[in-house]
Amino acid sequence: MDPTRAMARRILREYGETYAHEAGIRLRDTPAPLYQLLVLCVLLSAPIRARTAVAAARELFADGLRTPRRMADSDRRQRVAALGRAHYRRYDESTATALGDGARLLLERRHGDLRTLRDEAGGDPARVRELLQEVPRIGATGADIFCREAQAVWPELRPFADARVREAAAGVGLPHTARALAGLVRPGEFARFADGLVRIGLTPDAADRLRAA
Repeated sequence: MDPTRAMARRILREYGETYAHEAGIRLRDTPAPLYQLLVLCVLLSAPIRARTAVAAARELFADGLRTPRRMADSDRRQRVAALGRAHYRRYDESTATALGDGARLLLERRHGDLRTLRDEAGGDPARVRELLQEVPRIGATGADIFCREAQAVWPELRPFADARVREAAAGVGLPHTARALAGLVRPGEFARFADGLVRIGLTPDAADRLRAA
C-alpha cells in the first residue's frame, strides 16, 4: 500500500472518532442531531479542553436538551448545572446564556431546522460558515468545527479541511490540501479522518510517533 494511504488508514484506526460521536450524537441529516452538533460546536468554541466540552454536551443531552425547543424552554439554572457537572468552569454562566439565546434564534429564523441554513447557502461551504456565525458564540472556529463534522451528512461540504486539519496533516507528512487528503480515504470516511488529524494535533508526541512508525 502507498505509504500515505497506509498512514491515513492508521489515523482512521487509531484516532478516527468524530467529536459528534464521542458526544453521543447519532449524526443524521435531520433537525435534532444537527442541532446537537451545533450545541457541541458552541461548547468547543470556548478556550477549554475538548474532552470537557464533549462531557458538557453529554450532560446537556442527558437532561433532555436535545432540540432547540427544549433548550429554549429550559431554565438557565438547569443549563448552568449541567455544564457544572462536566466541570465546564469559567464559561458556564455565559455559555448557558448563549445556548438559550441561540436556541431561540434558531426557532425564530429557521423553525429549529439547520437544513434551511444549508439550503439558503446553496451548499456553499463559505456561505454556510458565514451563516453559522449568526449564532451566539459561534465564530470562525465553531463554524469550522461544524462544517468538519457535518460533512459526514452534508456531502455538499466535502471535502472540508480547516487549518487545524491541514496543519496536522503537514505535521505527519501527508498532503495538506483538502482535495489531496480526501483522495486518501473513502468519501464517507473523510469526517472521521479530518477529526483524527485534529486529535493528533492535540495529542503530545502523536505526530512524532506516527512518523517514526
